[in-house]
This record gives sequence, structure tokens and C-alpha cells, in this order.
Amino acid sequence: MIKQNKLKYVGLIRELAVTGFKLKYQGSFLGYLWSLMKPLLLFLVLYFVFNNIFKLGKAIPNYPVYLLLGITLWGFFAETTSICMASIVNSGDLIRKIYFPRIILPIAMSITSFITLVLNLVVVFGFMIYAHIQFSWSLLLLPLYLIEFYIFTLGVSFFLSALFVKFRDMGPIWEVAAQTLFYATPILYAVSLVSNVLIVRIMMLSPLAQIIQGTREAMLGGYVITSGEVLGHYFLVPYLIVFLTFGLGYLLFSAMSTKFAEEV
Repeated sequence: MIKQNKLKYVGLIRELAVTGFKLKYQGSFLGYLWSLMKPLLLFLVLYFVFNNIFKLGKAIPNYPVYLLLGITLWGFFAETTSICMASIVNSGDLIRKIYFPRIILPIAMSITSFITLVLNLVVVFGFMIYAHIQFSWSLLLLPLYLIEFYIFTLGVSFFLSALFVKFRDMGPIWEVAAQTLFYATPILYAVSLVSNVLIVRIMMLSPLAQIIQGTREAMLGGYVITSGEVLGHYFLVPYLIVFLTFGLGYLLFSAMSTKFAEEV
């Protein structure tokens, strides 16, 4: 019976994720292209500024793809955490009427965003082929980085969705925090351009920096500086933060979810 219930919930997550993906583009003439246009438009603006004004294109090999990949990965993190944060509050009527594990909601929504990420990465591969970037065996590490990225993003989403039910101020707080993280993470620039070694080490302790740089290294080649090169003996710290974030987020969500029906 327990096994059947688990399978039922897995099926429910799958249906919610697929339905969410379909509804995301329902009634839209361009459909999925809207999700692609957003990072592309942001890429065009940032590329114009940082390539033509700050001349980063001369300092970073394959800078257009380097930048597009960073924006694509960041877009998944920002979109998922934002959507999942409001997932419980927006489903208040459903939660009050029907019992089901509340954790299903952020998981399903995060999977919907992950599907979009995978599709966007296919487009990035297209740009890589157009730019004649050679693929290497390091590309085999890409699925591992994506799994790690999903686990970390879901862990952060657990925290946000649980806290947002009780503290609606989490919305603007997270908006400011996410903007800060965007510039503190090497998305627009290369780690090699940061001259202060201490700042670089602190920066690369972040799972976001570790994952984005690792993904770039897997897709673009060995010229990308990774956390392992910077942190030395402390290279496991970002991975530890990922699993701590996921574990503590899950525990917090589970503890607070018993009162969601009363508070939403």
C-alpha cells in the first residue's frame, strides 16, 4: 500500500510538471520561444555592454557563448526559486480542500522549469556548433552538474516556499538577494579578471559559482577556472553547501507544511 501511494505521488508530480509546462505556453502564439527570447534578449543587451564597453570579449575566449551559457543557467535558478516561492500560497484553495504531500507543488514546478532549462541548453549547443567550439570528453560531466544544480535550486526553493507562507516579506527580500547573487557570481565576467585572491576564493565557495564554472568547463573547455583550482583542499565545501541546503530546506518545509492549510 505504501509503495502504491509513493508511485501515485510520483505520477502526480509528473502530471503536474507536464501540465505546468503546457499551460505555461497555452494561448501563446510563439509558445516556448518566449522562454528562449528572454535569456536571448538579456544576452544581447549584456553582450553589447560588456563586449563593446568593457571589452571582455578580448579577455575571455568564446565570450558570446560563455555569457549566454551563464545567463541560461542563472535564468533557471532565478525563475525556479521565484515560482516555487509562491507555489504554496498560490495553491491555497487546493491545499484547504484536498490532502496531498505539500512538497509535491515546489517539486513539480521546479521540474517544469528544468524542462525549459534543458531545451535552452540545446539552443546553447547550437550556438557552440555555429561558433565551431570543439566538444571534449569533459562534456560527459554535464549531467552531473545539472543534477547538482537542480538539487541546490530545489533546496533553496523549499526554504523560500515554506517561509513565504508565514513571512510575505520574503518576496522583496529574495528579489534583492537574487540581484546581489547575480553580480557576485561570475556570469558576466571571468574569475581570472578578479585580482583579489581572497575575494575569488570566497566567490567560488558559492555553489552557484561552482556549478556555473563547472558547466562552462564541461561545455567550453579547460580554459575556464573551476572551484577545484581556486579552493584547493576546500574544493568540497560548495558540494557540502548544496546537500546541506537541500536537507535543511526539506526539513524546514516538512516541519512547517503541517500548518499550511491554516496559514495560506
